[in-house]
Amino acid sequence: MSLLHFWAAHAGELASLAGQHVLLVVVAMGIAVAVGLPLGVVAARRPRLGGPLIAFANIVQTIPSLAMFGFLIPVPLIGGVGARAAIVVLILYGLLPVIRMTVAGLAGIDRAIVEAGVAMGMTPRQLFTLVELPLALPAIVSGIRVATVTAVGAATIAAAIGAGGLGQYIFRGLSMVDPTVILAGAIPAAGLALAADALLTWFEHAISYRRPRRRRRRAMALAGFVVLVIVGAGGGLAAWRRPQIVVGSKNFTEQLVLGEIVAQTLERRGISVDRRLDLGGTAICDRAVRAGQIDVYVEYTGTALTAIFHRPVVHDREAVVREVREQYATSGRTLLDSLGFNNTFAILVRGDDARRLGLRSIGDLARVQDRYRPGVGYEFLERPDGYRGLVAAYALAFRQSPRVMDLALMYRALAGGQVDVVAGDATNGLIDAFDLVVLQDDRHYFPPYDAAPVVRTLSLVANPAMRRALGALAGRIPDQLMRHLNYEVDVRHRDVADVAREFIDAHLPARQP
Repeated sequence: MSLLHFWAAHAGELASLAGQHVLLVVVAMGIAVAVGLPLGVVAARRPRLGGPLIAFANIVQTIPSLAMFGFLIPVPLIGGVGARAAIVVLILYGLLPVIRMTVAGLAGIDRAIVEAGVAMGMTPRQLFTLVELPLALPAIVSGIRVATVTAVGAATIAAAIGAGGLGQYIFRGLSMVDPTVILAGAIPAAGLALAADALLTWFEHAISYRRPRRRRRRAMALAGFVVLVIVGAGGGLAAWRRPQIVVGSKNFTEQLVLGEIVAQTLERRGISVDRRLDLGGTAICDRAVRAGQIDVYVEYTGTALTAIFHRPVVHDREAVVREVREQYATSGRTLLDSLGFNNTFAILVRGDDARRLGLRSIGDLARVQDRYRPGVGYEFLERPDGYRGLVAAYALAFRQSPRVMDLALMYRALAGGQVDVVAGDATNGLIDAFDLVVLQDDRHYFPPYDAAPVVRTLSLVANPAMRRALGALAGRIPDQLMRHLNYEVDVRHRDVADVAREFIDAHLPARQP
């Protein structure tokens, strides 16, 4: 019932995401067929060229889809974040089935039929269009069917780079560890895959050369009509039309909440907003704002200092802000005033362990390092102010290597006894929910991590109201309030948009001056 209630409450958003998903697949498959069919014909006619073509398509298929999206982010013209990169990846994944089945369809034609056509005086073009292509068409459509079903599944991962689609619900649910939200995207995506498979299977049988010509023409006309309707409906969506401002965020609960707060704050000033939330880690968001693919997202000053600009750790808060602001300014970006909280890394242990073993500071972990199992996020393992620097600063030598997992899972893994100490964030709502204890950073290893919007300077110049709107958020979110907002989403499983709206209603004036 909770799933049905979620769908009913988000009917408009669900329809928009489903439309984006279908449009992604239709556009990508249209291009994949337009490219793959001629390549398949070349591969069938010239085996020396066909071998390398099929080998390349095979290699592409072996690359995990998430890795492929990551590879394309820094590539100019075809890469970046958004629908463009997603379509390129889906095209690449669709080529192999189309090429291979085109080759199989042409190779499976009875040579006696071809020779009969030659004997009748057909030109090579007539022979191909009137004999070979119609006979190979069922096999070609079979390849398109396989490619389309694969693309429907792969398109869910495109949400990780801000391409929209039903995967947005899946990633949102993973970040919140909410099965209802995950299923809200997974079930419609599975339904789309089954529907595409059924439609193309019917079409494959309908255009079989064994069927009457009239029936084949009807099938072709129906397929064309369906494609035109889908593309026409998708063209009416505002999914990928660039509005005035594009708001991004990283892929964990706090960032989703902050991204939604920023988006709604701008909308209340009458500014058109597109949400590209759940983009991924720091590197993806930073690259997106530098490339102009998003206009604003919330960053943390300590993260910017060490992970983006690779500067040495500084513990003075004002010095960090000054250094980061100067670095951003040199690259066409502006760091606005802090939202009011410092989301420093928090080294967490279970409350029972802390009370029983007297664990109060990170240095106290030396007493239990021989039996404690650490857990960290992917980014924390590699960043300069992360795991390696931490264990070096505190002279820790855990017997086991850290278990690396998604940020949203760490708190539950710690509470469930799967790990014994984790590197979380100080404002996470699950700290109180799971009775976790933050160990004191007694050697001041971590720099300050004040949350503040990072905006493209050109966007501020073009939209003066944007600075005023975001300026109203300065200092409005203290640490405890941020933890409460996260708690509402992570523990009470409330909708991010509702939590953001209630915050704005309670803490911001109805109309900023």
